[in-house]
Amino acid sequence: MGATHPSELKKVIYGPVPSWRLRRSLGVDLLSRPKTCSFDCTYCQLGPTRHKLTRRQEFVPTSRVIAELEALREVAVDFVTFSGMGEPTLASNLGEAIVEASARIRAPVAVLTNSSLIADPAVRAELALADFVVAKLDAPDEDLFRRVNRPAQGITLQAVVEGLRQFRRQHQGRLAAQVMFYQDNQDRASEIAALVSSLHPDEVQVNTPLRPCPVKPLPAPELAEIARAFEGLNVMTAYDPSRPAVQALDTAETASRRPR
Repeated sequence: MGATHPSELKKVIYGPVPSWRLRRSLGVDLLSRPKTCSFDCTYCQLGPTRHKLTRRQEFVPTSRVIAELEALREVAVDFVTFSGMGEPTLASNLGEAIVEASARIRAPVAVLTNSSLIADPAVRAELALADFVVAKLDAPDEDLFRRVNRPAQGITLQAVVEGLRQFRRQHQGRLAAQVMFYQDNQDRASEIAALVSSLHPDEVQVNTPLRPCPVKPLPAPELAEIARAFEGLNVMTAYDPSRPAVQALDTAETASRRPR
């Protein structure tokens, strides 16, 4: 993969964003370039994956992360969240960056991951440094996994699920399973719920794509019906909570990761 052109570089820190899951969330984007991911999900708000990768590498030096965090020590947020323009576990310095964020911002650290690389012990060890990990799981079988998430070659649902089970055993913090529902997988809710239940998450986030993307969101009553399949688990849906009022540090940088 060639070097990123300077014009493609973005700031590392963005937000705070008003999150239904994480309230006032200060984003950290260790990719900080056009969308770089191991998936090309049909519902992604960021559009098609420009750089589809599975090999971990350093996209943004940790020194740059530290410099931006230093300027924001007094920012009032509920979480520092590693997310951004793709899959954060592709960044080989994720663990370092989590440690540095924890040392500088007075808020717990969350990571939003598509779970694609969680079969890697190094990835699990770095994710375990976070206080809260939100892990995607959108399908109960390999065929639907490939249609919904369109993973890079070599990534299998079986490896993802086994990696999540191992991570659940070693992680001392909170684990949430996030499931994105839309027309292609809504009739598989009971099977997905059974799979999610086997992971014993602390929370289940039942989502639907509310931001502009190629697929239509499910209306609130349909999502509420789907949530009932997860009976016995701690469930929240995209329509349930209110979002706090926040002022972004840089509206353009935030909007590039969180389109309205």
